[in-house]
Amino acid sequence: MEKYSIGHSFFLRIRTYPAVGVLIAWLVIFGIFSVMGRQFFTLSNLVGIFTIVSELGIMAIGVAFLIISREFDLSVGAVYAASAFIFGLLANTGLPSPLALVITLIFASLIGFVNGMITLRTRIPSFITTLGMMMILRGVLLAITKGVTISYEGDAIVPTILARGIAYGFRPSHFWFIALTLLFIFILNRTRYGNWVFAVGGGREAARSMGVDINKVKLINFTISALLAGLAGCIVISRFLIANPAFGAGSELEVITAVVIGGTLLTGGYGTILGAFLGAFLVGMIRTGLLLSGAPGYWYQAFIGIVLTLQRYLRILVQYVEQFL
Repeated sequence: MEKYSIGHSFFLRIRTYPAVGVLIAWLVIFGIFSVMGRQFFTLSNLVGIFTIVSELGIMAIGVAFLIISREFDLSVGAVYAASAFIFGLLANTGLPSPLALVITLIFASLIGFVNGMITLRTRIPSFITTLGMMMILRGVLLAITKGVTISYEGDAIVPTILARGIAYGFRPSHFWFIALTLLFIFILNRTRYGNWVFAVGGGREAARSMGVDINKVKLINFTISALLAGLAGCIVISRFLIANPAFGAGSELEVITAVVIGGTLLTGGYGTILGAFLGAFLVGMIRTGLLLSGAPGYWYQAFIGIVLTLQRYLRILVQYVEQFL
């Protein structure tokens, strides 16, 4: 009887955790690709996945916060690309790269602030507001650059700090991703502001009864989402030393997929930053694993869709296992 209680209690805790589905999917897919391709389970490949995932995951952290508060941001991919260009252009004029970075992040934050203000003042759904912002930024970026890639010619301070200071194969961007994940896990789960985010997403009336300024919380989250997308854009140009107008095309859907796979509900009020972290890794593993296994590139989106669809049922599977223990 005691054994039953322990097993029952353990699985009861496991199944109620939002990230359990993506963790199971992560282990299954990691095992599948490790068997299918010998190159997958190598240090160099895993580090390469980490590099790709770091930029995607940093954006996913901000979007997770926003979705938990019951809003969307489809402009993160465009902010990502625009920030890479702005940082590169400013640094190329001779401006010190740390100052160029600060200006770029302020620009990205202002885009998020504008998204939030338009959404909250006009009551236009954030899906529409940020979709419009995405199209505006993409259009202006293409008009200014005429689709031409620029090379980074500024000083090496920020590129080294963000992405190019390699030690034992690991890049600074890996540690930035981990540090930001831990920071926002703490904010969401251990601070009053984190409680406000959950309350705002869970129900306006409940949030109001707690004395929460709903619009202020959402506006901050819009700003955080764009700020982290801007940081990811600065990381990508620091890594490649080029900026391309096509950077981040479609990444907004990958980011939302990572967040949703990680257990965050699109209806708001429920989710974790750890789930977004694991979801971003899952997306990165699928992309790299399919390439190494020789699968055509167009299978990537199909595979992501399958995992996204089945993620919910992985949690149900845990519930069935719990019943027999």
